[in-house]
Amino acid sequence: MGHKNLFTQVLFAEAKAIERAAHNFEESTAEKLVSLFEVLASTGGNLIISGVGKSGHIGTKIAATFSSLGLPSFFLHPTEAMHGDLGRVTKSDAIILISKSGTTEELLAMLPYVSIPKERIVALVGSVQSPIAHQAGIVVDASVEKEACLNDLAPTTSTTVALALGDAMAVLYENVLGVSREKFAINHPAGLLGKSLSLTVDRLMLKASDCPIVEETATLQEAILAMTERPVGMCAVLNQDKLIGILVEGDIRRAFAKSPDAIKNSVKDVMTKHPTTLESKILAFDALKIMENTSRPISVAPVVTDQKFVGVLRLHDLFKAGFQSSLSTK
Repeated sequence: MGHKNLFTQVLFAEAKAIERAAHNFEESTAEKLVSLFEVLASTGGNLIISGVGKSGHIGTKIAATFSSLGLPSFFLHPTEAMHGDLGRVTKSDAIILISKSGTTEELLAMLPYVSIPKERIVALVGSVQSPIAHQAGIVVDASVEKEACLNDLAPTTSTTVALALGDAMAVLYENVLGVSREKFAINHPAGLLGKSLSLTVDRLMLKASDCPIVEETATLQEAILAMTERPVGMCAVLNQDKLIGILVEGDIRRAFAKSPDAIKNSVKDVMTKHPTTLESKILAFDALKIMENTSRPISVAPVVTDQKFVGVLRLHDLFKAGFQSSLSTK
């Protein structure tokens, strides 16, 4: 068999096993899981995942997925549980036991000491007639016909199916609890989605105290000196605290193109009046869309609160925070 065929055969075998697991999943099991999630939501209980070896690694990922969706979840190694970590388990919790054989000794040894009612014990097992399945109130069939491994030994297909079933349970929880994009973002403040839904302009902008500012009575020379002292890409022109315009390098070039003596001109005669401004409390994601407006994209924008100048936001600051330019995909 060619290398490519061997490679793709593994993918097809695992995809087929996941499809088989989908056919084996029953409506009654789904209803039990829904009831379990509702109980956990009402009592504030944790979801515990436990397994040994490769099943343990899958369990760690499943726990992370549930946590990201707002259900407090953690992985509990059965051996560590017997040496003190059982103190993390309460009667209001639920537990998912992952075992291909359904006979994992470490899990069976731990179960008598787990203070969780049977109806809140989920068995994610390769044999629905196994000892672990018999001690669970909810049994999820994770059986596979064979491993993708050439010798039918290394956990490959079985762990893929267990992981997929864990994902399916997490998405079911997401649906039951109505986890919105905004709720998801709360648990992902450093991710791009979290930033898109929670990070506001005032947290990324350069504050007014770090920006060049001149009053409307200033000359172009004074504005240039201010921009040299604080090079942020623009200078705010104010009437008291109110922003009435900005000065950017393009304005300066145009002024000197018209007159070599422009250095003495009033900044009011040179500045850009009625510039595009950003409110300090709008989402940074929305600010990016405003700044990259295809009709008149800008790289720097003044930030205001009730027309009062409070800072400057640069595209550079948005990109540094992890946002991506929409123009690069056009």
